[in-house]
Amino acid sequence: MRDLGVGFGYLLKGQRWVARHGRRYGFGLLPGLITLVLYAAALVALALWGEDAVTWATPFADDWSSPWQGLFRGFLTAVLFALGLLLAVLTFTAVTLLVGQPFYESLSEKVDADVSPDGTAPRSDLPLWRELWISARDSLRVLVRAALWGVLLFALGFLPGVGQTVVPVIGFFVTGFFLTEELAAVALQRRGVELRSRLTLLRSRKTLVWGFGTPLGLAFLIPFVAVFLMPGAVAGATLLARDLLGEESTHQPEDAEENAAP
Repeated sequence: MRDLGVGFGYLLKGQRWVARHGRRYGFGLLPGLITLVLYAAALVALALWGEDAVTWATPFADDWSSPWQGLFRGFLTAVLFALGLLLAVLTFTAVTLLVGQPFYESLSEKVDADVSPDGTAPRSDLPLWRELWISARDSLRVLVRAALWGVLLFALGFLPGVGQTVVPVIGFFVTGFFLTEELAAVALQRRGVELRSRLTLLRSRKTLVWGFGTPLGLAFLIPFVAVFLMPGAVAGATLLARDLLGEESTHQPEDAEENAAP
């Protein structure tokens, strides 16, 4: 159980690290803000034209009498928007990491160098387009795994008692696990650790992963909070990745340039 506290500690350390490095934090906010604007535009479009899409998709209901036609299509419109919102929550982290790959790679490298005893950080020799392709491919694979868990938990949710108590708790832990995988992938992929090996590594210390990812997943349910926590989450996941790999870490003096008085 000690690992739960250690994982949560890495989450806090990551937020403190970006708080001390204001410039890195500012750059790290950009991908989240870009993704938030894109998702907000998509959800607004869904709210404006979702009813038209449902009407087009249900021509068989054109001849239904009132109020059944309105109730049926109104229900489908609400479900469509709810599914869109759920998809936005589930994919926000992956899309933000993909959009901000260069930003987060740079931030993660800086964290590595800052806590490494020799002041160096592992670097990837792959071109940017290759890194983006690997990141997108792995994110899709993780999303499929998360979706399968979601279907299972949704089905279990119909069980009396358990479905309303135990299943939601399990859902938060599952979300925390996959969220941590996405964030730690920035540092682990740079070290050449493949997806299957990453998942095995994370499963070897699940309580550490849950301590980091579960409270973060709860916070990420609020999109605006996700934007402001994302840079620190990447920093904290880099520290967690070093722990998983058994790499020695130490606190190094902060850059004079980034800590200079304004």
